[in-house]
Order: sequence, then C-alpha cells, then structure tokens
Amino acid sequence: MSQGKVLIIGGGPAGLEAARTVADLGYPVVLVEKRDRLGGTPDAVHYAQLTHHFRDAGEVMAELVAAITDNPNVEVLTDSQVVACEGEAGNFRVTVQNGAGPKTVEAGAIIVATGFQHFDPGRETQYYNYYSFPDVITIADLEGMLRAHQVVRPSNGETPERIAFIQCVGSRDRQIGNEFCSKVCCGIASKQAIEIKRLLPDSRVFIFYIDMRMYGYWENELYWPAQEQYKVNYIKGLVSEILPKGDRLLIRGEDTTMGRPMEVTVDLVVLSVGMEPSTGTRAMAGLLGLEQNKYGYIAAGGPTGVDPVATSRPGIFVAGAAAGPADLDDSFSMAGLAAARAIATLRRAG
Repeated sequence: MSQGKVLIIGGGPAGLEAARTVADLGYPVVLVEKRDRLGGTPDAVHYAQLTHHFRDAGEVMAELVAAITDNPNVEVLTDSQVVACEGEAGNFRVTVQNGAGPKTVEAGAIIVATGFQHFDPGRETQYYNYYSFPDVITIADLEGMLRAHQVVRPSNGETPERIAFIQCVGSRDRQIGNEFCSKVCCGIASKQAIEIKRLLPDSRVFIFYIDMRMYGYWENELYWPAQEQYKVNYIKGLVSEILPKGDRLLIRGEDTTMGRPMEVTVDLVVLSVGMEPSTGTRAMAGLLGLEQNKYGYIAAGGPTGVDPVATSRPGIFVAGAAAGPADLDDSFSMAGLAAARAIATLRRAG
C-alpha cells in the first residue's frame, strides 16, 4: 500500500465526506480548513433543517465532523490556508500556513472542496433594496431565524403575517453574468416555506418564481406538500421592485400567467439568492493552477470531459460546489468519487 497522503482543502460537507472515505479505506488524510471549526457553509450560516430530508443541520454536520475527528487516519488543520503547491501527481509538496507558521505537507493527491458563497443581492443591483429595507432578507438570513425558531421582522421584532419569497436572485441573470441555475434555490424556498408554516401556521406565504425547478424527489417531497398541505401560494411572475407602503413592503411586478401587473403587500421579503464560487475556490484555483469555467468555478471533466471530479491538473480533484451549483447529495457523491480517484493516484504512485 502506498504511504502517500491525500490533502483535502475545505472542511464543509464535501471535504468531510471525502476525508471520511479516504480514511475509512486506510489512507492518511490531511484536512485543511481556513475557519476555526469544521462544517462549512451549513455551520457558518446556521442552517436549520436540510433539504430535502428535514434533518436537523447541526446534528448532521456534527455526525460528519465526528466521523473524521475520531479517525486516527485524519489530521485536521483549522485556521489554516494553503499558500503554495509544487510537484505533480503522486508527489505534491504543499505549504500550509497557520498561526504556528508554515507547515509542509507531502501528498500524493489533492482534493479541492472549497465550496460556494451566497450571491450578494446588493452587489450588482438594488432592485430589491436588500441594503435599504431591513425586512428584505435572504434565504441564508432566514435559516438563522428558523434555527432559532423565531421568524420575525428585523425592523421591529414583530411576527410577520405575510411573507414573500422571490426566486432566482443572482441566478439565471445575463446582466450580471450568472446565466446558470443555482439548482437548489427552489427546493430551499419550498422547504423554508414549510418550516415557516409549521412555526407560524396562520401566516400567508407566497413564492414568486420564473420556473420552479425541482430535482429528483423534491417534487413530491417539497413542492406538492408546500401547496397542498401547507397552502403556500406559488405565483409565476416577475418582480420589478419593492417599495415601502406604510410599515409594510409593496411588491410590484407582472403575473406572467395572467399577463397583467400585480401588487402584493407583505411584511417580510425573502430573496432566494443563488450560488457563486467562494473566494476560497477562486483563490485555490489560481494557486494550484486549475482551469476555471467562465463563472469562476473549477472546471471539471478532465481529459475525457466526462469525469465530474477531474481537474485540468492530474492528481488534483474537485468535489462539491467548488465545481458548480450542487446540493448535498451531489456533494457527497462527488466526494466519494474524488476519494476513489485520489486513492487510485496514490496506488499508481506507490
């Protein structure tokens, strides 16, 4: 058996699953995480329940973290960043910087699992007045409220009676260059709408959408229950602006099904912001010399064009949302494949 190590960059779901798989197969792992704790975005943003199984996010992430921290084959370096890399498949020399100074890690293969970041709705346009009106929040903001079991209007702390979701904020938008669908936003909005109705059964919840895109089993697990069981109102339409109306918010746009203007007054607006490559993904792509696609994600496919975890550099693999929009199932699947590819690289080198 090769004595080489696998270096994994990123301690979110994909990185944790890749580390667990490599370690369980008997190979040593060094996991590098820039934050002071593991868990990635679900931990950093305080996710409440996970799409689509409604499992408590904290419990799930704790299980993933325990699976590697209890494994003697895994060395975890938190508060650490990769700052240099040289060598080739089977023989990489990577410099990791942390408070203790630089550390050299010799690895036979590398897995990049640096994830995504949520689109900033005020960065390119203020159509939705995210930075102007405190009662305009994002799905990430709402996750924290749901985790605390307290959905309130930030402006006054009161319980909202009418809540509206606006889909495709920062996704499918040619003007800002994000033409892609972020894949998970429709499912997350439906999940959050169900959570709101469970918490506030007398509230009215609206979801304004261009198209509802429910992948896999989400159609029956989220979309139809939200409508039929929880009476969430789905409105196919385009929102043009959000304005103050007394102490509430006025949504203006077009009901594209009916072909007529629409106005809806609500207490709270939730922007379903999409995914973008994280700053860490962009930085690691540059540092490691990995090809990126036009949106800044790490280009996957490899020489054959059909390997979802291969990058442009042999011996370096990508998993999860570092390669593009992905849900947790995608991230775990890619992590397992990346682990297998990394181990194959070690075996060939050994």
